[in-house]
Amino acid sequence: MELFDLPLIWAFIIGFGIIMYVLMDGFDLGVGILFPFAPNEEARDTMMNSVAPVWDGNETWLVLGGAGLLAAFPMVYSIFLPALYIGVFLLLAGLIFRGVAFEFRFKARTSRYLWNWAFAGGSTVASFAQGAVVGAYIQGFETANGVYVGGALDWLTPFTVLTGLGMLAGYSLLGSTWLIMKTEGYLQQWAYKITLPLLLAVLVVFGIIGVWTPFVDEMVRERWFSNLSIIWILPVLTLLCAIQIYRSVRDRRDGMPFVATMGLFITTYLGLVVSRWPYVVPPEYTLWDAASAYESQLFLLLGLLFVIPIVLVYTAWTYWVFRGKVRAGEGYH
Repeated sequence: MELFDLPLIWAFIIGFGIIMYVLMDGFDLGVGILFPFAPNEEARDTMMNSVAPVWDGNETWLVLGGAGLLAAFPMVYSIFLPALYIGVFLLLAGLIFRGVAFEFRFKARTSRYLWNWAFAGGSTVASFAQGAVVGAYIQGFETANGVYVGGALDWLTPFTVLTGLGMLAGYSLLGSTWLIMKTEGYLQQWAYKITLPLLLAVLVVFGIIGVWTPFVDEMVRERWFSNLSIIWILPVLTLLCAIQIYRSVRDRRDGMPFVATMGLFITTYLGLVVSRWPYVVPPEYTLWDAASAYESQLFLLLGLLFVIPIVLVYTAWTYWVFRGKVRAGEGYH
């Protein structure tokens, strides 16, 4: 007898892990994207030191979400990996490059510029790949009898390129508002200067994606226009977050731009969930279709209930220990 709707519980857990990863790893990816445009090498040192204590812990949520997805919804893996193999490879390659750059850049002397480019390039490639993968999910996948039958490059379309660029702009905005919160002096002023143009870029790209999305898939179009009385709340909340970012940057507030940017991402993420729920492999398979055996999900869930609180506690503790401003010449390394 199935006492709980475990696929629904697992969908919530994995969804929580994904949004935690986007928010917590997004800003340090954004710092990497902005790296080549920093005022000078001292500013780049400070930028990297602002995220050095937390970046690897932030990626725990990616591992947790990916492992949970494999355990709870194996069909998703069997379809997503053939469909998105190149995109996922680029994502992981970018994360590896930036991870290595974190450790080697501070020790390098003559080759430091190479690690600068590795950090920036890895962050840019990983961010673009994430956005393109999200765009491919919105498009849906060509399947037959639970097997992906499309091509290796079906994920790369004008629409997914646009979503990739949108992710680059969004993570850059997260990065600039993080620098506003964590730095001071000329570096903070530089972050203030670039935040509003980045906000405008995000709103333009997200607006184009919002207009384009209903024409990408008929099911999404029907979902949106048949539930306008509810869905309209999400773009309104997104605009309110954007207004709050503008006002807090204008008033030179430290923490609010970052908080409001996280709110903008959350409302956008909820819009994606509303558009596709409950399909985990659109346009055919729901989360109940793709779920593993009830006993398997229950066994793994019991273990995960111990892991998630530990991850939350040590993440909160890390951010508490390394709270406050990061100054030139100071840092984790």
